[in-house]
Amino acid sequence: MNRVIAITNQKGGVGKTTTAINLAAALAVSDATVLLVDADPQGNTTSGLGIQKKQDLATIYDVLVDGRDIQSAICHTSMEGLDVLPADKNLIGVNLQLVGVDDRESILRRHLQAVQDKYNFILIDCPPALDLLTLNALMAADSVLVPIQCEFFALEGVSELMDTIDRIRDSFGHPLKIEGILLTMFDDRTNLARQVAADLREFFGNEVFRTVIPRNIRLAEAPSHGKSILAYDPGSRGAEAYIQLAKEVLTNEHKRTAKAG
Repeated sequence: MNRVIAITNQKGGVGKTTTAINLAAALAVSDATVLLVDADPQGNTTSGLGIQKKQDLATIYDVLVDGRDIQSAICHTSMEGLDVLPADKNLIGVNLQLVGVDDRESILRRHLQAVQDKYNFILIDCPPALDLLTLNALMAADSVLVPIQCEFFALEGVSELMDTIDRIRDSFGHPLKIEGILLTMFDDRTNLARQVAADLREFFGNEVFRTVIPRNIRLAEAPSHGKSILAYDPGSRGAEAYIQLAKEVLTNEHKRTAKAG
């Protein structure tokens, strides 16, 4: 079992980084080995797991631009089985610095191949934009997990992303799959949230995860303490939801493996 999943949505504020951190942690406590790649110049995944952005910290920028050995840039976290390839604000320069490089959309994939056998899952937290960093993440990935906030423009946003995925499949011959669409920040007290969830399930069917991530204050608090929700408040509704999501991802992977076998 060894899979690369890009976590992406061109729209910001949908719980993308929260999902990257907490799904990674939930997979790790389920005895999977996980590498979490912070491909967002904001570096929120890095700080959200308590990694200090010191001047001498080796990051994904050094790997992509300077060709640094990826293993030397990977950080262990306080959670057994969970490693991070960190990012800082320097990453914002990658789009310009790689623009003239041959096969520039596949640089991340080549570097990840050097460590892929060490991990059951590699999760990539993408920036909220369709730029060269996101393209590298999608080209490195086997599948895409799309977090969606249940709001009015949700269906429109995810439809645009699906068009992008189709273009990548056609332009690069890369068989990118949909890992699943994840409903986040869900408040079942509102008619709008329930209606958007129903619309997404009707439109995308089984591609929508059964697990729903609730709007939960403990989820919002955890990153400021440099912890996943499983370390910060393991009894919270948010922690329970990400444990369920990890189980769903693992079940889907076992089914794929059995089918391929």
